[in-house]
Amino acid sequence: MGSFSIWHWLIVLLVVVLIFGTKKLRNIGEDLGGAVKGFKEGMKGSEDPQKQVTQDSKIIEGEAKEKTQTKV
Repeated sequence: MGSFSIWHWLIVLLVVVLIFGTKKLRNIGEDLGGAVKGFKEGMKGSEDPQKQVTQDSKIIEGEAKEKTQTKV
């Protein structure tokens, strides 16, 4: 029960291709890649709201003056 050689893996790959076909394997690869990409974007997106909260918590001080209308 040693490790598998390259020939074992090539035979397994050939059997998988024969069972599923290349089109189905390509679709599975695209779906998996899209899921990983979405996960990475989701992880980046979770960091941005925390930064926005600290940036949006600034206090602006000042006076508001009433706008007066004069009738002529």
